[in-house]
Amino acid sequence: MPLKEIKTRIGSVKGTLKITSAMKLVAAAKLHKAQQAVAAMLPYKQSLYKMLATVSSGTAVFTGPSGEAGEGFPRIAIIAVSSNSSLCGGFNANAVRKVLETLRRYRADGIPEENVTVIPVGRKMADAMRRAGVATPFGDPADLARLIEHPSFAPSAALADRLIALYNDGGFDRVELIYNHFVSTASQVPVHETWLPFTADTPDAPHPSDRLWLLEPSREELLETLLPKLMRLGIYTMLLDSAAAEHAARTVAMQTATDNGEDILEELTLEYNKGRQQKITSELLDIIGGSMQG
Repeated sequence: MPLKEIKTRIGSVKGTLKITSAMKLVAAAKLHKAQQAVAAMLPYKQSLYKMLATVSSGTAVFTGPSGEAGEGFPRIAIIAVSSNSSLCGGFNANAVRKVLETLRRYRADGIPEENVTVIPVGRKMADAMRRAGVATPFGDPADLARLIEHPSFAPSAALADRLIALYNDGGFDRVELIYNHFVSTASQVPVHETWLPFTADTPDAPHPSDRLWLLEPSREELLETLLPKLMRLGIYTMLLDSAAAEHAARTVAMQTATDNGEDILEELTLEYNKGRQQKITSELLDIIGGSMQG
């Protein structure tokens, strides 16, 4: 390879390294912020869940209508979360694969395609569903994509309220969540959870016979107040969790890209130095040969 071309490639790799290093720093900062948001939210969610489990005595709550659509098959809504941008390793591919596997399993179980509604939250998920020919008849994908750009409680609660209303009116018999769960910076696991119907059941909840208190207001009124709060919180926490997983995946991807770029830069620099040394040696030999002939 000519030295000029090698030098051009070295400059190109150095420019790319600056970009990947900067993106890694930005992603790491966003990850730290997302981790703080999740850590701040989890104790509240866990306390509310335990309170709800205690009030409900571990029985099924928020079960919605018992009717099912066409030929006895349930109507299922799947909230599928991805990122809005790429350069985050297998983050989006893993979530999309989980959704497509779920759809194939439902088809194998005989559930008609029209009974399953995919709600893509994130542009990459919306694009993947469109390429796969999966209909997503629920709101504007652009509006849903904004939910994951900067997760906040108000729009998350609005989505939760809309789904709860549809569920209670019989529009859906089950609402499920598919997203990447943040485990650590190096590990993000795609998970599939049922959001509705909701059953509060935890071993930490006291048994009804162990209670030494009276409920005021009534159990039904408490459930009516607590349930929507917890369901809204569930959507918001999921979005925070997915955002943290995205930033972690991007941090790792940019670190890997930076490491690979540095390896390539080292190889190109070595090749350039060897070529330059060969060129200098050749020129010296030409000079020496010319002086000897003279």
